[in-house]
Amino acid sequence: MPREERSIKRELRDRSRAVRSGLTAGEVRSFSNLICDAVQQELNGARTVMVYVSKSPEVDTMPLIRYLLRHHVRVVVPIIERETRTLRLSTLKDPEDLVISTFSVPEPIGNEIPARGEDMEVVIVPLLAFDRTGHRLGYGAGYYDRYLSSYPQAKKIGMAFSCQEIESVPADDNDVAMDMIITEQEIISCH
Repeated sequence: MPREERSIKRELRDRSRAVRSGLTAGEVRSFSNLICDAVQQELNGARTVMVYVSKSPEVDTMPLIRYLLRHHVRVVVPIIERETRTLRLSTLKDPEDLVISTFSVPEPIGNEIPARGEDMEVVIVPLLAFDRTGHRLGYGAGYYDRYLSSYPQAKKIGMAFSCQEIESVPADDNDVAMDMIITEQEIISCH
């Protein structure tokens, strides 16, 4: 990636982090609940869903994870493989199995139940910024883009606060667009 594009993406990430950090704890909680409720309606009976486990101040995915577990949907969470910059997948049976791990992300370390990428019907993806075409800015290491390009069969849903929307995310051939982005205000179909 050219240096100028990297610089633009870094600036957009910093700006988006700052905007997101301006939300109060009450807004994060309230907006997260609205977003999780909307995601539930878009799963269309999926039986295996990969969900990122959020860290503050991301959209809180725990309401969605608890809902899926209560409804006997197989919940799969990513485990960050820092050395290879890949995601290892584990079925999550109980949120109590999560411990703070790589990049302060809760992961089921010590309670892993290996899962296969090809089994995912829906993948819930974190993002720092997004545009209406489904392009997203993640944290910059490409973990999700690499995973999603290997398993394109899954429906890709990004969860974000509406304040994270920008006019245009610079995208290259390695960036995988979302099928849908859900905010507290709307469901954006990206195709």
